[in-house]
Amino acid sequence: MIFNRDELLAHYPRAAHPVLRANFIASADGAVSVDGVSAGLQGPGDKEIFDHLRTVCDALIVAAGTVRAERYDALRLAGPARAWRRSVGLPDFPLMVIVSGSLDLDPEQLIFSDAPIRPIVLTHRSAPADAPVRSVAEVIPVGDDEVDLAAGVRLLRDRGAGQLLCEGGPGLFGALIAADLIDELCLTVAPLLAGGPAGRIAHGTPAPPRRMSLRHSLTHQDMLFLRYARKVPN
Repeated sequence: MIFNRDELLAHYPRAAHPVLRANFIASADGAVSVDGVSAGLQGPGDKEIFDHLRTVCDALIVAAGTVRAERYDALRLAGPARAWRRSVGLPDFPLMVIVSGSLDLDPEQLIFSDAPIRPIVLTHRSAPADAPVRSVAEVIPVGDDEVDLAAGVRLLRDRGAGQLLCEGGPGLFGALIAADLIDELCLTVAPLLAGGPAGRIAHGTPAPPRRMSLRHSLTHQDMLFLRYARKVPN
């Protein structure tokens, strides 16, 4: 094991206040994917941090496009992770939250069919009323014609999910930045020059830049692990 649990908790802790943390990987030249998926960027240490961030969160937020492209399976943590969560008073599994305006999701995909907890889908009031995903998830409208992310975050926090983790994709991350909802960014930089048409980790509506503070930088076999955070509220 490259990082033990105590080291990971020291570098990526649960906060004492509500936090929306994003986790991304990119190549050294800024590509967010290779051949359309992030798997081609992964390297030593990345999976451990990825799993740890899921372990310490209350809810995992992902865009529907990422669920389809990355073929997400059920949010089932391994036994040691579940034991740690129980030891600190958390339920065995975080909430799985998917953001989708169209509700174009396959109810047979493992993220739904093998889910230990019924997933939540955040959508809007104009979304299709007959979408099959409604039978396998709690579909919650926030917004009239588009998903109101700020309202969605408030709803999750009202349900006790103070530690939120976003895994993408770039459109959702860009929208969260534009809505000024991001508190932390955990960024893995892979030692690759990917080139090609791949996009960056965030895109969308232009928004004022948000200054972040570098909390740590870790390295392992040329992989670089960065954590940025905004100033802790008073």
